[in-house]
Amino acid sequence: MDFDYDDEQDALREAVKGLVGKAYGDYENRRRAVQDDPGFDEKLWAQLAEMGLLGLPFAEEDGGVGAGPVEIGIVCQELGRVIAPEPYLTSVVLAGGLVSACGTPEQRRELLGALSAGESVLAFAHDEPGRGWTASAESVTAARDGDAWTLTGVKEPVPHGARADVLVVSAALPEGGGTGLFMVDGADTDRTGYPTYDGTRAARIAFDGTAATPLGEPGTDLTNSISTVQDITRVMAANQALGAMQYLLPTTTEYLRSRKQFGVPLSTFQALTFRAADMYVSLQLTRSMVDWATMVVAKGDPVAVADAARRVSVQVSRAGRHLGQEAIQLHGGIAMTMEYSVGMYAAHLTALDHLLGDGTHHLRELAAHVTDHDALDPLA
Repeated sequence: MDFDYDDEQDALREAVKGLVGKAYGDYENRRRAVQDDPGFDEKLWAQLAEMGLLGLPFAEEDGGVGAGPVEIGIVCQELGRVIAPEPYLTSVVLAGGLVSACGTPEQRRELLGALSAGESVLAFAHDEPGRGWTASAESVTAARDGDAWTLTGVKEPVPHGARADVLVVSAALPEGGGTGLFMVDGADTDRTGYPTYDGTRAARIAFDGTAATPLGEPGTDLTNSISTVQDITRVMAANQALGAMQYLLPTTTEYLRSRKQFGVPLSTFQALTFRAADMYVSLQLTRSMVDWATMVVAKGDPVAVADAARRVSVQVSRAGRHLGQEAIQLHGGIAMTMEYSVGMYAAHLTALDHLLGDGTHHLRELAAHVTDHDALDPLA
C-alpha cells in the first residue's frame, strides 16, 4: 500500500504551510492574535477562504471544492503545527459537516457557500452543562407551533460561539422524537464569550423561546448523523494534534542540543536522550494511527469510522499528554512562561483531547464493545 502523498497533496501541504507559517511561525504573532476577540486573525480567515480551504470538504454544487479526508487532514496538520487559533476544525469540519450531511440543497448552498467564501462563521452548539460527550441533546428543547420552531435551554461550551454568525444547534425534539438540528442567527441569542486555557474562545449561549429553522426535514431525528460527523471531526482533531506533536519533538531535541549544563549540551546526558527517544516512538505510532484512521474515513463506512475514531482518540490522548509533558520537563522552567511556546502547545493538545471526548471516555467506549468480537484461540 502506498502511503505517500501525491503531487497535488504535497502542493496543498506546502501552500498551507507557507500561509499559516507566515502568520504564526513566530509564536508572538499567535499570542497577539488570541489576546483580543474574536481570538483569531480575521484576515487569515479570509486568506484561507481565498485558497479554497474553507470549502475543501464540501461538494462543488454547494460552493465547495469536493476534496477528501486526506486533504482535510493535511490542512488540519499544518494548522496544528502552528496551533493556529482559527476555527477550522469546529466551524468547517464539524458545523459545516453537519450542514453538508443534513441540510436541504438550498440550506447547503446558502450556508456552505457563505462559509467557503469566508463571509460567515458557523458554530455547533451541542454540549450542555453537566452532560458528557454524547450525540444527543437533552436540556435544550425544541417546541413546534405549526411551521414555527423555538428553542429553550443553555449550551456550553460552544467553541467560537460568540463570534459565530450562524449557530447549528442540537435540541431534543417534542414527544421523545430524538435530537434535531436547527439554524439560529447568532445575534438572536444571549451569548457570553470567554477565553479558554489554550487561548481560543468559547461561549455560553442561552435560548429563551428563540426562533429557529430546522436543518433538513423538520422533526427528523438526526442523532446518527451527528454521531458520524462527530467521529469524522475526532479523526481530523487527531490530525491537528499530530501537527502539534510534530512541532514539539524537534523543538525539544534542538533545545537539548543547544542548552548547556555543567559546560556540556543536555543531549550528552543519556537519560534525557532516552526520554527524547520515547517521544519519537510516541509520535511515530500516532502518525501511523492517524494515517490509518483518515483512510478509514475515506472509505465512508459509519461503523468503521466510529471504531477508528475511538482508537485513534485513545492513542492521540496518551501521546499528546506524553509529548506535552516531556517537552515541558525537558525544557525546564522556561516552558512554563507565557512567552515560550511549549506550554501553550501542551495546553492546546489538552483542549483537543477534551473537545469531543478524552482518551478515558473512548477507552470506555471500546471496552463496552469487546464482547462484540469472537474469542480468538491463540493455539488454533
